[in-house]
Amino acid sequence: MSEQVQQSPAGQATGSSQENMIEAIGLSKFYGQFTATKDVTFSVPRGQVAAFLGPNGAGKSTTMKLLTGFLSPSEGQARVGGFDVSTHRIEASQKLGYLPENGPLYEEMTPQGFLKYAGGVRGMSRAELSNRLEFVMDKCDLSSVWKKPIRKLSRGFRQRVGMAQALLHDPDILILDEPTSGLDPNQNQSVRDLIRSLGKTKTILLSTHILQEVKAVCSRVILINQGSVVFDGSVDELGSSQEDMEASFHKLTYA
Repeated sequence: MSEQVQQSPAGQATGSSQENMIEAIGLSKFYGQFTATKDVTFSVPRGQVAAFLGPNGAGKSTTMKLLTGFLSPSEGQARVGGFDVSTHRIEASQKLGYLPENGPLYEEMTPQGFLKYAGGVRGMSRAELSNRLEFVMDKCDLSSVWKKPIRKLSRGFRQRVGMAQALLHDPDILILDEPTSGLDPNQNQSVRDLIRSLGKTKTILLSTHILQEVKAVCSRVILINQGSVVFDGSVDELGSSQEDMEASFHKLTYA
């Protein structure tokens, strides 16, 4: 297996005949002399669940923030749903649900109140918001804490509130940064089942450190190391078993 960026049927290059819903085009982010990302280029077509992997400090979260408009690139372009995030952020955000790592929440609010507020900010109608609140409460298993202050919730429940916020407006595209962080094994399985179900109709970019999760829900792997993409291919190309995937990950990222 080459350690260069690979393209495969599971990972179409930019400009493919498939409709690309997420596009990173030469994305670079510099902080003075420090390079967080350098010329990151990949695209995710409609209906694909792609894993975004890399060791700590590799540039995963920075890339996701560039794709969602939370950071502006030093070089390159980010496109979501066909919209340039830098110039058409509102249009892009309407198509996007984003779960950041350790996403901020209003701790004095309840999940119900926070999600109502989020829906109002997005301009959702009362009827639409009512239906979606029921959906995310059920799908994210929040009924037991629905009216409890967020500050009193465990990390796992806070993570599920963040996931509910990302799903609330029924976006076509989901960018999820460590969505199972802080969850117990049963909650992990529930979130994986949800991602697998959502992947039938949505485009998902999923950052995770759990290779078992990649095997369970993803069809493609994009691997970043030291700010640059070092592998782009199908899950099976990275490894046919978890042990093979771990070996490939180590080979591609060990410095």
